[in-house]
Amino acid sequence: MQHSILQADVRATPAKLMLSMASTPEELHEVQRLRYKVFIESMGLTSLASEDGLDSDEFDEHCDHLIVRDSNTLKVVGTYRLLSASRARKIGRVYSENEFDLGRLNNLRGRMVEAGRACIHPDYRGGSVIMLLWSGLAEYMRRERCDFLAGCASISLADGGHNAVAVYQSLSREHMAPSEYRVTPHLPFPIHKLAAAQKPQIPPLVKGYLRSGAWICGEPAWDPDFESADLFLLLPLANLDARYARHYGVAAEAA
Repeated sequence: MQHSILQADVRATPAKLMLSMASTPEELHEVQRLRYKVFIESMGLTSLASEDGLDSDEFDEHCDHLIVRDSNTLKVVGTYRLLSASRARKIGRVYSENEFDLGRLNNLRGRMVEAGRACIHPDYRGGSVIMLLWSGLAEYMRRERCDFLAGCASISLADGGHNAVAVYQSLSREHMAPSEYRVTPHLPFPIHKLAAAQKPQIPPLVKGYLRSGAWICGEPAWDPDFESADLFLLLPLANLDARYARHYGVAAEAA
């Protein structure tokens, strides 16, 4: 686990927020407890329940973990997990390969950071936390000298999957990646066998990626453990427009 490389405050919000990088086993456990609360308890995923109340996997020890704290309570209220190209090379794969064949992206691996497990406490979802996490992500990308951000974004199947179909159909028309960046799900979600919801409800994380210039790299995978349909997204930093570059602290020319 690397030491903190980021420090920032946001003061123009009801809560003063601080951004850092997890640097101790105790901070990693705080991250894993928040993820457990949001991903498992709040979604009622009893099949993933654990006695220690932690959401953890074999990738955690190889990743860096952005943390946003409420400086008044010191509570961790947001987190993002980042796997650098060098660490991915060391362990031989990225998390997304659990769900997708990424063979077409082999030439990007040395320039790609994988982001995942984005998680915000329910009481802090007004926008400030995710913006602070994105600013930390941009700083991380600069430090790692990577040109691409990759990762999975989930769509809940609580409605039987109809919204997932609607979201994919709606977004794939304008945001599909060029053919050379397409990936294939190991367990495809059956989008062609379900009727689409009348109006797609696009998850905020997916909206954020696409507004920043990310591509959808193919049909969604089915994640039965988390009861979600997962899209693989690829964001070339060159696609960041000036408006979002300013928000995330990235100079347009640096992209």
